[in-house]
Amino acid sequence: MRDLGVGFGYLMKGQRWVGRHGRWFGFGLLPGLVTLVLYAGALVGLGYGADDLVGWATPFAADWSSPWLGLFRGFLTALLWVFGLFLAVITFTAVTLLVGQPFYESLSEQVDRSEGGDVPESGLPLWRELWISARDSLKVVLRVALYGVLLFALGFVPVVGQTVVPVIGFCVTGFFLAEELTAVALQRRGVELRERLTLLRGRRLLTLGFGVPLAVAFVVPFVAVFLMPGAVAGATLLVRDLTAPEDDRAPDPEHRIPAASAPNSPYGFDKDRTARS
Repeated sequence: MRDLGVGFGYLMKGQRWVGRHGRWFGFGLLPGLVTLVLYAGALVGLGYGADDLVGWATPFAADWSSPWLGLFRGFLTALLWVFGLFLAVITFTAVTLLVGQPFYESLSEQVDRSEGGDVPESGLPLWRELWISARDSLKVVLRVALYGVLLFALGFVPVVGQTVVPVIGFCVTGFFLAEELTAVALQRRGVELRERLTLLRGRRLLTLGFGVPLAVAFVVPFVAVFLMPGAVAGATLLVRDLTAPEDDRAPDPEHRIPAASAPNSPYGFDKDRTARS
């Protein structure tokens, strides 16, 4: 259970880091603000067009008598808007990281530089980094969407659906949110998506301690914009611990990566192997 507190500590350290480096905080706000404007416009457009879309999709109900026609289409309209909001929430971080790839890459590098030691660089051209980020983000979003559909269905189970399911939902969202944020630093270290997931599953409580508080806060995209720079900084600090050489890690065995997860690379992975995967 101690790892939960350690993960939350990295989140707070990241926020403090950008607080001490105001220029980088402002630098990291720009992608989130751009994404927020885009998403707000899309949701407003959906709100105005949802009625027409539902009417076009349900011509069979046109002859229904009142009040059934209004109730049926009103329910579908509300469901469509809620689904759009759900998609916005689960994709906001991924899209923000994609839009802000050069920004957050520079921010992550600066965190590494300020902490001393090696500053890993991917050595890939920008277009290649954007392609890898987009590909991996799509895979993660699809995973989250599948979990979301399952949890939505379980939400109709009495009692459990109103108590246990929301908690599981935040845990799932928090885990994948942590994966998206740590990907900025891990991708520079040559770690592929499969290895990233293995690494984070090996320290599940640490990952949840970092990601779940953010998942709760990121329900409000406006809050997410202001927390994003610190979240990237905190994720970089977390990655430095997870991928540190054995001699540099915390002496407490609870805070080490399993040896199988860090065979050959000074960053905790065999970079040649991940490059081939």
